[in-house]
Amino acid sequence: MKRISARMLKVWAMCLGLGLGSVIAFALALGASISSEHRLAALALLDSAGPLPYLLALLLAIVAGFLASWLVGTYFSPLIRAAEGTMLCATANPRYRVEAAGPEELKRLTAAVNTLADRHEAALHDVETRVRQARADLETERNRLAVLMSELAQSVVVCNAEGLIVLYNEQARRLFSGPARGSVESAVGFMGLGRSLYTLIAREPVQHAIERLNARTAAGELDPIAVFTTTLPNGILVRVRIAPMAGTAEGPSGQPAPSGFVLLLEDVSQDVVGVEGRDRILIDLLERSRASLASLRAATENLAGFPDLDAARRERFLAIALEEAKRLGVAVEHAAHAHAESARLRPRALEPMRAADLAAVLRTSLVEKGVSARVDSADERTWLDVDCHAMVQAVRYLGQRMQEEFGIRDFLLAVDADQGHAYLDLVWLGHRISVATTAAWETDPLSAGGEASSNTLREILQHHGAEMWHEFDRPSGRARFRIMLPLGARETGHTAGTVPGRPFYYDFDLTASAAAPPHLDVLLLQDLTYTVFDTETTGLDPQAGDEIISIGAVRIVNGRVLREEAFEQLVDPRRRIDPQATKIHGIREVMLRGQPSIAQVLPSFQRFCGDTVLVGHNVAFDLRFLQMKEASTGVAFRQPVLDTLLLSAVLHDSIEDNRLEAIAHRLGIEVVGRHTALGDALVTADIFLKLLPLLAERGIRTLREAREASERTAYAKLRY
Repeated sequence: MKRISARMLKVWAMCLGLGLGSVIAFALALGASISSEHRLAALALLDSAGPLPYLLALLLAIVAGFLASWLVGTYFSPLIRAAEGTMLCATANPRYRVEAAGPEELKRLTAAVNTLADRHEAALHDVETRVRQARADLETERNRLAVLMSELAQSVVVCNAEGLIVLYNEQARRLFSGPARGSVESAVGFMGLGRSLYTLIAREPVQHAIERLNARTAAGELDPIAVFTTTLPNGILVRVRIAPMAGTAEGPSGQPAPSGFVLLLEDVSQDVVGVEGRDRILIDLLERSRASLASLRAATENLAGFPDLDAARRERFLAIALEEAKRLGVAVEHAAHAHAESARLRPRALEPMRAADLAAVLRTSLVEKGVSARVDSADERTWLDVDCHAMVQAVRYLGQRMQEEFGIRDFLLAVDADQGHAYLDLVWLGHRISVATTAAWETDPLSAGGEASSNTLREILQHHGAEMWHEFDRPSGRARFRIMLPLGARETGHTAGTVPGRPFYYDFDLTASAAAPPHLDVLLLQDLTYTVFDTETTGLDPQAGDEIISIGAVRIVNGRVLREEAFEQLVDPRRRIDPQATKIHGIREVMLRGQPSIAQVLPSFQRFCGDTVLVGHNVAFDLRFLQMKEASTGVAFRQPVLDTLLLSAVLHDSIEDNRLEAIAHRLGIEVVGRHTALGDALVTADIFLKLLPLLAERGIRTLREAREASERTAYAKLRY
């Protein structure tokens, strides 16, 4: 409105100037055409008229004001709106159409612009179709790579020459303890595209491995690989295999310089623990055996070297040999027991599996052991979370024990769901198993039933969170072992626009990125990395004690919103929520019980933001809440900040409605998850990306230019 008022004043001044100029020109022309006596008479008449000339001047100014208002409202404002709408059509939103307003001439111009917009949209659609066709093969290859990477058991990370991550798979994210949603529990840091590898792994071992790779490449080795072991900040010991990616630029040695590096990471913590355990067992066995072996050797040497020993001394040496042999046997038994304990079940991750598939695997495993089995029933729609290998061992163990001890050779298998649980039944005819026998079988090692494992049935059940009991139906003569298992979540596909079913994250364009210089202000907006965030609060007044209750954020890297790397965290405000605020965001106090405090959340959120540019809508409101917590938490956000509210005002100064929904509608963006912190952050991110080409058309291309333009808007004067 400020700039519109200034324009109005300019038009009014122009109209008033034209009016006054016309009056003055008329007076001068009249004075030149009459005699001097008539001019004197006219001046005398004006002098005797009193305030009438001033009233006429005031009337002229009022008429000029009405004329200016009419000109601005009828011509200037519709022209400005049409120009802004035309720019929207040409850059951010090809589906946008200019509203017909003003006189008939402007309406005809608007219709012509909209006709051009229709043709522009059709041409863009045709170009996009051809581009999609041209990129189809590339997308196919990328999708194949996505499937391959997501299904690999190993953790894979690819970084560019500067150490910025350009690709990683879900296994790598889990290894580095980087949760899918931002969390205060992140032990290492946040895995993400465009982030530095050296925030996750110590720089020194990686740089040393790269130096070894460069030396091997310079020596003529074609496919050099370096291996090193390092400890992550969360204490996990990993073995890392690193190999270079061929580049096109020439390096110092004349060979092509690598454009980046591929890292394969393997958690070897348990391997080291196992080796240490076996070493301790061996050392203990040696210590226990050394004295016994020495005594046994001495006794046998005396018996062999002096065949004419008297009976008493011979008996004494034989007793010594027997005693030391017993001690040696005890030491060996102790070592065997310790080794068995160290080799006990290390729980594998439970994985989703269909009940029908589990039943088929169990039947096959029983048949392979010479036990007759068939599947009686198995619900195709039921999914379980199981360690398939361990469950096969458990059921096969039961089958073999019953065959060996009771001669039962025919079984039925059934897996069905009821009341939130799945039931795995091993059914046979005739023989009832006592409670004591069942309890003994649960605690015996599986090796008692012929399995190559020292684990027990009870341990496997506990690993699954399962229970087992024996049932006998006297009328039918049927008996069964019933194992109650928790139901698992069915693996489902994902529709377009949702998070992919196979988490896999990549942006190969980042391989060409260079490390950002310290002065961000001179960088182009399109080259920066952003964190777009939003907060929900207990109320609107931070100075009156209102608190943050939710933070949501998403990153923009290389002109792309990384929806899979979002931060979303509820916060316990330790105070009541204003009922009016709850009506807006829907967060109730019961939802916040047990959530971390703002002092716990802000350090994690600060790590998520890193050295990026912060973006928000009406972000001064959110920043005020963060600033109010600086003293108590010691967390300060000093990154550059851009506000889509101000940027929209820069671009569309003739449009008063700059609410998030209104801007999204103008730019053709669908609003989803409104008034949730993450939902608003995602909409704001989409808006920001749409505003960038519009800013470039206005000559606003760098961060400094965007900040300076924002500071000149009326909204920038608001304070919270």
